[in-house]
Amino acid sequence: MNNVTTAASHVWRRSGLAFALTAAVIGLSLGASALPSPLYKLYATTWHLQTSTVTLIYATYCFGVLAALLIFGRVSDSWGRRPVILLGLFGLLASMVVFMVADGAPWLFAARAVQGLATGVAISAAGAALLELYQGGNPAKASLYNVVSSALGIGIGGLAGAVLVQYAPGPLVTPFILLAALIVLLLLGMLAVPETVPGDSRTGFRIAAPGVPRQIIAPFTLAGLGITYTWSLTGIYLGLVGTLAPALLHTRSNLGSGLAILALGGTSAVPPLLSQRMAPAIQIVWGSIALTGGIALMAWSLAAETAAGFIAASLIIGVGVGFGMFGALRTVGAAAPPDRRAQVMAALYIVAYAAISLPAIAAGFTVRLLGAAHTFEVFGAAIAVVSLFTLALAVARQRAATRATPTPADAA
Repeated sequence: MNNVTTAASHVWRRSGLAFALTAAVIGLSLGASALPSPLYKLYATTWHLQTSTVTLIYATYCFGVLAALLIFGRVSDSWGRRPVILLGLFGLLASMVVFMVADGAPWLFAARAVQGLATGVAISAAGAALLELYQGGNPAKASLYNVVSSALGIGIGGLAGAVLVQYAPGPLVTPFILLAALIVLLLLGMLAVPETVPGDSRTGFRIAAPGVPRQIIAPFTLAGLGITYTWSLTGIYLGLVGTLAPALLHTRSNLGSGLAILALGGTSAVPPLLSQRMAPAIQIVWGSIALTGGIALMAWSLAAETAAGFIAASLIIGVGVGFGMFGALRTVGAAAPPDRRAQVMAALYIVAYAAISLPAIAAGFTVRLLGAAHTFEVFGAAIAVVSLFTLALAVARQRAATRATPTPADAA
């Protein structure tokens, strides 16, 4: 019986289906988080919510993710990846039900809190499982699928929300029915995915705080900065695009903001596919350059009120996000000890969600004073500074790695 189970597990790994399903957990979790963004304006109109209330509802999701990562970030290292992923998916399904029955702001706070907790539980375990499922743990390929699934999840989730709120009957319920159906299908698929944590390493449900082993602090710092500049700008963009896109694209349709989110998210999936042979530090450098250039072009397009500039800036920012995320995840994936992968991935996601939430929350309150365009300029400039600092650090790390690599003459 054990031989049959082992053979089945081997077939699943070689087929790539287990890998695709695990990557889909990340994509669907982030897609579900982006889908409500186009709905917030409808929520505010229907239930007479103030902008500050909507900002706090968004913050509730982010704080839920951070709480889950802090408390349960390392559980899958001792309990196993699959049961933790399943637990996260069940929580995500429960949040969809709360969204469906919501009839006021308190329900939205509850739904986003449950969704945040479930997402935090699922993504850290799924990120660690990806490193172990692909050909014995290929960190570069695992990071590629992590970034692509994340980018497409955000882009498609944002567009789907806009399309459904524009055309679907019952736009405050239908999106969550569709998401719930997808989650159920993914739950059924994950039941057959093999466990990647060896049996002798599974000591049961043990709570331990995320952490970074001392020996990988240097690469983790670089990766953390790469995640910071990419996710913080993504958060600012998602928070302001609902106001900026309709004004610059001269449309009242929700599709404007949905297409803008797809432009950024979809473009973010391209650099990882084209730069797999680049060193991670070089990818972070290119991410910094593209992101800084995209911020500058976006600031100009907002001042000039040009739709073409806005679209071009969104695409360039997407390129920067793709390069930066891929380089950061590859850096951490290669450095993380096998027995502490979930712990390190949870620590990286804590940095990511702090970066995507705190600036976005601050921008949500600042926009009432400065307006959306000036708010983007202020926060974009701050993110550009972080991006350029990261560029300098990545260049220094790559030079050090090049000097440390033995040449053929040294080997001789």
